[in-house]
Amino acid sequence: MAENKQIPPPYDLDAKWDACLDLTVRRFVYSSFAGAFGGLLLFRSPVTRWASVAFGAGLGLGSAYTECSQKFGGYPAMFLPPKISDAPASQEGQD
Repeated sequence: MAENKQIPPPYDLDAKWDACLDLTVRRFVYSSFAGAFGGLLLFRSPVTRWASVAFGAGLGLGSAYTECSQKFGGYPAMFLPPKISDAPASQEGQD
């Protein structure tokens, strides 16, 4: 009798690693292409064009690292607005 053991999503590390690897590769490639395109449009020197590619790749890797870190529960999101409670505001100072 074989049991079907399902791992709950918060504890499934394989799925998290797969999602993070996919996210990292996609963001690295897309931002590198965006940096290359921007470098072709804006710069003449090959050095500055490669610098724009490297800058785009760094942006992609940094954003992927931030999102993967949130998926693994490393730290809370910094730029989300604070949650507002559904309770009405107190009316103490008003008559």
